Amino acid sequence: MARDKGLEALLQDELSAIPGLTEKAMFGGWAWLLHGNLLCGARDDGLLVRLGKGNDAWALQIPGIAPMISRDRPMQGWIRAAPEAYGDDSLRHKLVTSALEFVRSLPAK
Repeated sequence: MARDKGLEALLQDELSAIPGLTEKAMFGGWAWLLHGNLLCGARDDGLLVRLGKGNDAWALQIPGIAPMISRDRPMQGWIRAAPEAYGDDSLRHKLVTSALEFVRSLPAK
């Protein structure tokens, strides 16, 4: 998969001031980790967001958001947002804020 530099720039703007954040190539795209825990990712097929198991039902009700699939299996607590969803600044902010809230509850790696 190819990287989506535009989506990466949007996420970089959103996350640049967060302490403890690192970035690396993952999932065929670019990923952000908070204290070693995966937070979100950008790929050419959408924004990947970690909301946590049982925390994703609200997001899955929004058009353009679907469960993240890996090796033909849905990944519990992860969603993929299509451009029509992550292109909405307020929705993208809510998704990222929700991911930060969940990942901050995890122990650092």
